[in-house]
Amino acid sequence: MENKITQGDCLKLLKQTPDNSVDITFADPPFNLKKDYNSYKDSLKLQEYLNWCEEWITEMVRITKSTGSIFLHNIPKWLIYYASFLNKQADFKHWISWDAPTAPMGKSLQPAHYGILFYAKDAKQLKYYEIRCPHKRTRKERILAKDYGGKKFMLHPFGPLVSDVWTDIHRIKHNKFRDEHPCQLPIHLLERIILMSTDEGDIVLDPFNGTGTTAIAAKRLGRQFIGFDLDEQYVKITQQKLEQEKSISKIGDCWVSFYLDQVVTLRNDDWDYLKDFYSIPNIAQEIDTTQIVLKTKVRIQTPLKSLVTLNGNGNGNGYHDSQTTLFEPTVHYGLNGYKRKEAHFLQKKLDKENQLI
Repeated sequence: MENKITQGDCLKLLKQTPDNSVDITFADPPFNLKKDYNSYKDSLKLQEYLNWCEEWITEMVRITKSTGSIFLHNIPKWLIYYASFLNKQADFKHWISWDAPTAPMGKSLQPAHYGILFYAKDAKQLKYYEIRCPHKRTRKERILAKDYGGKKFMLHPFGPLVSDVWTDIHRIKHNKFRDEHPCQLPIHLLERIILMSTDEGDIVLDPFNGTGTTAIAAKRLGRQFIGFDLDEQYVKITQQKLEQEKSISKIGDCWVSFYLDQVVTLRNDDWDYLKDFYSIPNIAQEIDTTQIVLKTKVRIQTPLKSLVTLNGNGNGNGYHDSQTTLFEPTVHYGLNGYKRKEAHFLQKKLDKENQLI
């Protein structure tokens, strides 16, 4: 099953998977909220849904290696049940709160996050890597949004260690990137999970593959993948996208996660190597007002919406473009550490003004 997307019922396919054979398992199952999945009735009676969930969760734990992790994504309503199932057979690590506001539902607080349960098959043997994300900056001044007070001398050039609250990854907002699937996750969300819990060549399994976010993230990061899905068209969409993907999400010899041409997740252990690829101020305090930049621009484009439609028509584009080009850093650091704007910024401004004229 490695590096393949298999069509079929996830329970049957999980039961065919050997014990302790997968490095991590990730599941984003149906929410039982009457969402429009193509081949699945997302409206089961409460106990019927919970019984089904306990079955596939138990299978996920069984097939995960003793060094591996189990991740479950859902709304809090269902995660509290999932946790009760997992507590019997795995070790709790974190409830990750992914900031993703939705519309008010009436007579309740506005839902503002999804949860990701993070369990270890065996906490004493768990494979885990600390990860970092970029400093959050204000939109106009581009200074640090967080006030570090008198501790700016301790600032890490790239950014802080990632906590269990993720506010820097947003839902897919543009229709051109959304497939015909009700619950498509952003690729860099899965890349973050994969970077902190696997090594190159490890196996990542997703029993609810959908349109392939987990498989694409795994392939980009040089991991092997296994995906299951009940729907034939979702499988076709994933296969078409995977054909366009390459294992290129890295800087030098280190795997990283990109979004909008910027690194959004990297391993803490890799920083001593990766820092040579950045232009960085000489004085740590200047990170407050000066954003570090890559010396080499790496371009990795998110695949566009698939043209494989749910009725089986269309050729599919899944366009993926990757390019690495040398460029002058947008920020220049002199001996005094101050920044100055490069000429191409001024040219871009002039071009914009000419268009307005």
